[in-house]
Amino acid sequence: MKKNKTAGNSKKKTNKKPKVAYFCMEYGLDTSLRTYAGGLGILAGDYLKGAKDHKYPIVGIGIKWKQGYTDQLIDKKGQPYDSYHNYNYDCFEETGVKVSVDIRNIKVVCKVWKVTKFGNAPIYMLDTDIPENSDNWITGQLYGWFGEERIAQEMVLGIGGVRALRKLGIKPEVYHFNEGHALFAGFELIREKMEKGLSLKEAKEATKKQVVFTTHTPVVQGNESHPIDKLMYMGANLNFTAKQLEKLGGSPFNMTVGALRLSKKSNAVAGLHNKTANKMWKDVKNRSEIVGITNCIHLPTWVDPEMIESVENSEKLWNNHQKNKKNLIAFVKERTGITLKEDVLLIGFSRRAVPYKRSNLIFTNKEIIEPLLKENKLQLIFSGKAHPLDDTGKAIVANLVEMSEKYKGAVIFLENYDMTIGAHLTRGSDVWLNNPRRPLEASGTSGMKAAMNGVLNFSILDGWWPEACEHGKNGWQFGDGFEGKSEKKQDKHDLDALYKTLLDEVIPTYYDNRKKWVKMMKRSIISTKDEFAVNRMLKDYYKKLYLA
Repeated sequence: MKKNKTAGNSKKKTNKKPKVAYFCMEYGLDTSLRTYAGGLGILAGDYLKGAKDHKYPIVGIGIKWKQGYTDQLIDKKGQPYDSYHNYNYDCFEETGVKVSVDIRNIKVVCKVWKVTKFGNAPIYMLDTDIPENSDNWITGQLYGWFGEERIAQEMVLGIGGVRALRKLGIKPEVYHFNEGHALFAGFELIREKMEKGLSLKEAKEATKKQVVFTTHTPVVQGNESHPIDKLMYMGANLNFTAKQLEKLGGSPFNMTVGALRLSKKSNAVAGLHNKTANKMWKDVKNRSEIVGITNCIHLPTWVDPEMIESVENSEKLWNNHQKNKKNLIAFVKERTGITLKEDVLLIGFSRRAVPYKRSNLIFTNKEIIEPLLKENKLQLIFSGKAHPLDDTGKAIVANLVEMSEKYKGAVIFLENYDMTIGAHLTRGSDVWLNNPRRPLEASGTSGMKAAMNGVLNFSILDGWWPEACEHGKNGWQFGDGFEGKSEKKQDKHDLDALYKTLLDEVIPTYYDNRKKWVKMMKRSIISTKDEFAVNRMLKDYYKKLYLA
């Protein structure tokens, strides 16, 4: 009888939107709030802003980072270095709520703050930097540490996050883990059910029905894992034995694998990424189905409304774009002292500094690129940070800085990449360059921002671009989706394709066919402004994950 009644109720509630708790390690809401590192946080911030705009019952759970992510500056020798500061924000509201989490058998108190100032649905952020704690370092730096420190942070997010929801009186029907960092929330949900008398097996099955999971990282090695004995020592295991942990996430314990097995359904963040993710995790038995839900952006944050409004008027559209380009040029002058040219093709590129994104690919053949830069045919602006502990990434940044010195006035590197730089670049560039080594780009939402601002994408068919690209009509692709058997072969193929498309199509269209260029700008905006706006993403999450 009970089962039939529940089934009947669920039918009646088909049209009701379930309340969702969205767990994420970082949120990019505004440049002034240093609680984000990059794309994951920007996506989370846009998602919660969209939830507020479109009245979806979603709340965020995160961490109030005292120092946030690194400020990455360039020294006099052209080398990046990291700088950290203690931030005091005025955007956090008191909730009066505190919860505790036992970490290494020590009670750690977490104060719960609320953030709604940036036009977002409520985000509750946990903070251990309070007088009750002798160890107040846990919420100090976003991604600043590994090992025990990272596990402690994830325990605060997951275990502390669920306990905060309980104390706030918020009763989610769905728990959405954005990346594996939030997995320990699932452990806490299991603990609660076992406290009410369920066995571990029963509690796991009941928890699975409440949890959904989003995976982003398309490289197995980039998915976080921890030694099982360290999880046991930290107390992250809660009711799990070492053997049970290994059964859930392997040894070492992989947070993504654990989340795939502890969720009713999972998603990748683009159509191509869905294929990549399913291929990556095909050997994980008893995992949830992975479906594709392509990321989207929050238009009011990133898109100049005048570009949308003037899309049918060619002259106004071009003039509005030139206004944005002048603003970018003024911004560059303010930051670097260098004045770029309004009438020279300007290509923007901002990415996390990692090898597969190939930030410096365009410089590979000096004989081709140098004349374009020296003869005022091309200007390039780069920005992006390396992880503070990634020397390879920092070498990429240093190389871009070196190029900006070598081709002074034609190549720019903007240090300390943030939301402000991102907004200027995706509004004011003429072209948006993206050349990851396919299929290693998960989504790439910066290209969406550029497209909706009439900035033409010039990209490898990776991430979201295969779903949007109309070559020669709303932007350009190069490489034809080629995936080489070796990095060397793929790099050569893509480099040749990049130069060919740049020289034969992009540059001639910009300088010799303004009418076609503006027509492409129009098509870029019209073909992306609805399909890649956050409301579509919210609808997909409800349809394909939350209500599935």
